[in-house]
Amino acid sequence: MSIAMPAPVADLAPRTKRADILPLSVENVCFDAGGQRLIRDISFTLEAGPRTFILGPNGAGKSLLQRLCHGLLTPSAGRVRWQGPGGHAPGREQAMVFQRPVLLRRTVAQNIDYALKLHGVARADRAPIIDDVLSRTGLARFAKSPARHLSGGEQQKLALARAWATKPQVLFLDEPTASLDPAAMHAIESIIDTMHNEGTQIVMTTHDLNQARRIADVVLFLYKGRLLEKTPADAFFNSPESGEAAAFLKGELRW
Repeated sequence: MSIAMPAPVADLAPRTKRADILPLSVENVCFDAGGQRLIRDISFTLEAGPRTFILGPNGAGKSLLQRLCHGLLTPSAGRVRWQGPGGHAPGREQAMVFQRPVLLRRTVAQNIDYALKLHGVARADRAPIIDDVLSRTGLARFAKSPARHLSGGEQQKLALARAWATKPQVLFLDEPTASLDPAAMHAIESIIDTMHNEGTQIVMTTHDLNQARRIADVVLFLYKGRLLEKTPADAFFNSPESGEAAAFLKGELRW
């Protein structure tokens, strides 16, 4: 990054040190909807550090699992526990960015300002944070533009900028580059990589296996609502443990 770029958000507006919420423990979690069991007895622990990718064919339960971890859905059985000192109140320490960004009918800058307001950031401290994340995501020139008038790639950048401004400990990303052109995908990946390097735990779903090969450190492989593998990414792509994963990587598994 150029030395002319603005200082990181943390330097612009120092905030009270927040208690860690990780690790995340998912214990025998099931989820039912419409009389069907869509998530089946999933258990794993998510530690701080490695970028975790949730892979699997359509209908495997990837997005559902993210929503259960994030707290948007409640398990039908089992439990999701944030085990760190701040785990009793994890809501403000995590964020989620969806495949189709949910943006307010406000300007680009106002979208970020509102998120900071909800996180208790004083009004006087918000402007430098907003300027910083807009500059670092390439959106500074759109600050006063209506958020919903941006292109698809720019809207996704804004969703990331809004999350980035709040400095989440954990960021869930649900297919953030779906339907984007290669240039926009590269820009989004660059932002995600920077957030990771600055300490945000990345948990991401994607159907792009090349993208997972580039970015993932750990892979959770789901099939028909079950977790079949949790393994380092290199091991998953080079020597998957399950026949389903091997078929998935060859494009032979029915989606």
